[in-house]
Amino acid sequence: MRLRIIDLETSGLEATDHVVEIAAWDLLPDQGPVGILNVGSRCVKPPVPIPPLASAIHHITDDDVALAQSWAVTWPLFVDDGVDAYAAHNAKFDRTWFTDKIVNGKPFICSYRCALRIWPGLQSHSNQALRYLLKPEGLDRSIASAAHRASGDAYVTAFIVRECLKHAPIEKLIEWSNRPALLPRINFGKHKGKEWKEIPPDYINWMIRQPDMGEDIMFSARHFLGGVS
Repeated sequence: MRLRIIDLETSGLEATDHVVEIAAWDLLPDQGPVGILNVGSRCVKPPVPIPPLASAIHHITDDDVALAQSWAVTWPLFVDDGVDAYAAHNAKFDRTWFTDKIVNGKPFICSYRCALRIWPGLQSHSNQALRYLLKPEGLDRSIASAAHRASGDAYVTAFIVRECLKHAPIEKLIEWSNRPALLPRINFGKHKGKEWKEIPPDYINWMIRQPDMGEDIMFSARHFLGGVS
């Protein structure tokens, strides 16, 4: 089995924004710590200048991408029909640009949604938090510490996916990834930070009736009322 872990850095958070960097690592779960292989990374030249606030996060500037190729030329370098599945942390974001059409219908694993299922009691399920909380064997700190750059983040995600596979088969990871995130705690309002079991059922029922709740909140509320899994 071979999984391709990808990460994108972009000019913003909206679907109308553009990729400015892509990186990938391959995970061969049966090979242990040596089974995480660097595919490569490339800067991508967007059709518009990179906003300063985006550069403040990933530190990629217009000078860095001046000689880079476009997204249309770059993404095919990171697609391989020989992989069994693709993966990313918070894959919903990356799949805005790395679409079903690009991966030719191959399944996609979201390590964030899987981590919520496997380790619901952790304080955080961010990429770097999971790195320190799980302490995966073989992780190279010099690579992993390049947070908010595509290669470093994809590298960390590869280790997180490997840890997930110790607790659930790939079929289950794909199943969880295709559903909304199962949030262990409510993330807004007067009950913010509380586990669902601490929240009165009438309040959860009120939430479900609201038209502007996000899909993760709605899914989690119904799950903890016993409606969905």
